Amino acid sequence: MRKSILSVALCLMAALTMNAQTVDKATVTGNAEAAAKAGADLKKLENGEKAWKFDGTVGLNAAATGLVNWAAGGKNNVNGIVYAKLHLLYHKNAIAWETNFDTDFGMTWIDQKEDAFQKSSDNIKLATKFGWEFKENWYLTVLGGFQSQYALGRNYQTGYNPIISKWLAPSYTDISVGIDWKKSYNGADFSVYLSPLAGRITTAYIGDAWNRRYTRDEYMGPLADQLKNGEIDQSAYEIAVNNYNYDNMVIANADLRSKLQRSIGTVAYDQNGEEVLRNVRAEFGLSFKGAIAYTYKDFKLSTTLGLFSPYQGKGFNVQEKFEASHPGETYTGYFMYSNNNRYFGHFDVDWDVALSYQFLKCLQVTLQTSLKYYNGTLIADRNGVEAERVQFKGVIGLGVGYSF
Repeated sequence: MRKSILSVALCLMAALTMNAQTVDKATVTGNAEAAAKAGADLKKLENGEKAWKFDGTVGLNAAATGLVNWAAGGKNNVNGIVYAKLHLLYHKNAIAWETNFDTDFGMTWIDQKEDAFQKSSDNIKLATKFGWEFKENWYLTVLGGFQSQYALGRNYQTGYNPIISKWLAPSYTDISVGIDWKKSYNGADFSVYLSPLAGRITTAYIGDAWNRRYTRDEYMGPLADQLKNGEIDQSAYEIAVNNYNYDNMVIANADLRSKLQRSIGTVAYDQNGEEVLRNVRAEFGLSFKGAIAYTYKDFKLSTTLGLFSPYQGKGFNVQEKFEASHPGETYTGYFMYSNNNRYFGHFDVDWDVALSYQFLKCLQVTLQTSLKYYNGTLIADRNGVEAERVQFKGVIGLGVGYSF
C-alpha cells in the first residue's frame, strides 16, 4: 500500500514538474518573441522612419579629345561639368516638407585663339513644398520654385558673341497652393501635384550700369568684326568708338536691355500698340507637376514634368492697334497679341530626365536631358529668325560621382 501511494505521489510530482517546465518554456518563448518584435520595431523606427532624410548625388564629368594630323579635321578640346542633385525630406506624423536642389555648370576649352573657353552648361533649380496629409497619400501643399543661371550666356559666333542671357535674365519663380498625391511602390516614388492657384514671376532684370557696359560691347562687336575682315580701317573704327552714344542706341532700340526683354517675353503693349519694356512679368494661372524617382541597387532614375498656363484671354491685335495709330506704317513685330501669345490653354513646359549608374563605388555614368517650351520666349535660328521654339539639352557623362 505504501509502495502504491509512493508510486502515485512520484507520478503526480513528475506530471507537475513536466507541466511546470512546459508552462515556463511557453512563457519564456512568448517573452522572447515579444522582445524580438519590440526590438525589430525599435530598429525599424530608428533606421527607416526618421523624421529627416537627406540624400543626393554630386559629381564631375570630364572628357578630352586630342588630335594629331587628323585628316577628318577637328580641334583639341576638354569638357568638364560639375553637378549636384540634393534632396532633403522631413516627414513626421501628418507633416511633410520636401526640398530639391539641382544645379550644374560646365565649361569647354577649345584649342583656338578666339573664344577658347566657352560655357557648355549652366543651370540652377530650387524647389520646396510643404504639405499636410489630410488623407492617406493626399496632401494639402504649398509649393515654391526658382530657376535661373550663374553666368552670362552667349551665342558664340566668329568675331562676335552676342549676349542672350544672364543671372536673373531670365529667371522663373513659382508660388502655388494645391493638392499633392504621393505614393511609393516597388522601389519607386510617385508624386502628382495640381494647383488651380498658381503664380509665376518671370524676370529679365538688367541694371542701368550693366546695360551701358554691355550694350557698348554689343555695339562694338560687329564693328570689331568689320575691322578684322578689312571692311573698315582703324581710323574709321576709332571714330565710331568716339562717337558712340548710349542714348542714341536706346532710341534706336538697339540696347541690350530691350533685346533681352523682347526675347524673354517680359514686354507689354500699350493701348496704341507701342512696346513697354518691363523687368518683371507676373501671372496667375494653373500649374501641374509630376515626378517619378526610382532606385534599384546602383541605378537611379528620376523625371519631372511641369506645366503652367496663365488665366487670361487673348489680348488685342497689336498690328491693328499699331497701324491705326501710325498711318502709313506697317507693323513688323513678331507678336500679334499684347500678352505675347500667353493665354489660357497655352502651356509652359519643363521636362527633365536624369539617369545614373554607379560602379566601383566612385565612378558614374550619367544621362541628363531637359526639354523646355515657353510661350513668349523668342529664340533665333541660324538665319537670325526669332520665334518660339522647343529647347532641348542632352548631356552624357562618365566621371567621378558619389551618391548618398
